[in-house]
Amino acid sequence: MTTQETGERAPVVEKVPYPSHPFLKYAFKSPILLWRMGLGPVFGRIIMILTTTGRKSGQPRRTPVEFHVVNGRPIVVVAWPQSDWYRNLQADPHVMIQTATGNHHMIARRLTSDEELSALFDYVDSHPTLRRIWEAMSIDFSRESFLADKERYHILTFDPTTEPTPPPLETDLWWTLPLGLAAVAATAFRNGRG
Repeated sequence: MTTQETGERAPVVEKVPYPSHPFLKYAFKSPILLWRMGLGPVFGRIIMILTTTGRKSGQPRRTPVEFHVVNGRPIVVVAWPQSDWYRNLQADPHVMIQTATGNHHMIARRLTSDEELSALFDYVDSHPTLRRIWEAMSIDFSRESFLADKERYHILTFDPTTEPTPPPLETDLWWTLPLGLAAVAATAFRNGRG
């Protein structure tokens, strides 16, 4: 039975197509490579590496996600609730998040309270780019509509924990960055002499 048949409103994510093409999936995962090269402090201001535990494998699973800090707390809007990483954290909410500020042992939880969602609304409303994105997903972007339709949104925040979480992503490709810079410098020097 579809949402049209039941009279329910469609989830917001139905307006944003899921990136099912293998190239798009690789492109969304590419920040992991940059993080492994040691560029986490640069990209970690807007992209976090989120490590979940695979719900079937039990192994660490990593994905880069855009985040915002609202009232001192990281917030992630889940564009596609059918994604593996989101289903993993629904099975086990213990996660490791890595940002420019370091590695953090956390428990993920969905925002549901009107107070927290109102704070998020104020944050989005004060950022024109974010507001345009939300308006593209929602017909009526008002506080009343946003709170009334909160079941349509999958928005996460993270609470610190001392319980075990998956291990962080290692910076194991740090050596490629100076090697790449040396190659660029050598090429520029050679071209400058020619």
